[in-house]
Amino acid sequence: MKNIFIVAALAFLTACTQTADWDYDKSANFANYKTFAWVENADLTKDTNNYQINALMEKRVRSAISSELNQKMGMSLADPAQADVLVNYHASVDKELDVSSFNIGYGARWSSWGLGYQNDISAREYEVGTLVIDIIDRESNQLVWRGAEDGRLKKNQSPEQRELSVRKTVAKILNNFPPQK
Repeated sequence: MKNIFIVAALAFLTACTQTADWDYDKSANFANYKTFAWVENADLTKDTNNYQINALMEKRVRSAISSELNQKMGMSLADPAQADVLVNYHASVDKELDVSSFNIGYGARWSSWGLGYQNDISAREYEVGTLVIDIIDRESNQLVWRGAEDGRLKKNQSPEQRELSVRKTVAKILNNFPPQK
């Protein structure tokens, strides 16, 4: 019985901790990467028309990526022709549907017996945004690392809240860069 409780608790904690999705080229030597530059046509707003994905958000994403790469890895921004890696990023927004049901059953009354059943179903549509960050070896022009994170988009946030959200998301994505072998 104790083992069942432990397994259930671990499954619950695993479900609650969401980590960014990432993948990398095992043959890449990440220790050699000291400088980065932006991919020439990197554009957050290219493939989406969501009002939250705009030029202001693009500035926040670039700033957060630069900060993380500099502070965490000591990488510095360089001329694209001289950089060790090129950084690309893009975002997408999808609509999701949250369906929930609520069931109630009840039984006896004072003077009669009865059985009732009530089923209430509700559906809510919401938007999920995904931010993808790619690291490309400039010399070989090959993708060596990709990270992504998705989450429910929140509306009516202040610019400060949006900036904090972007910084947290980028830090979560780049938490596994460079990958630990």
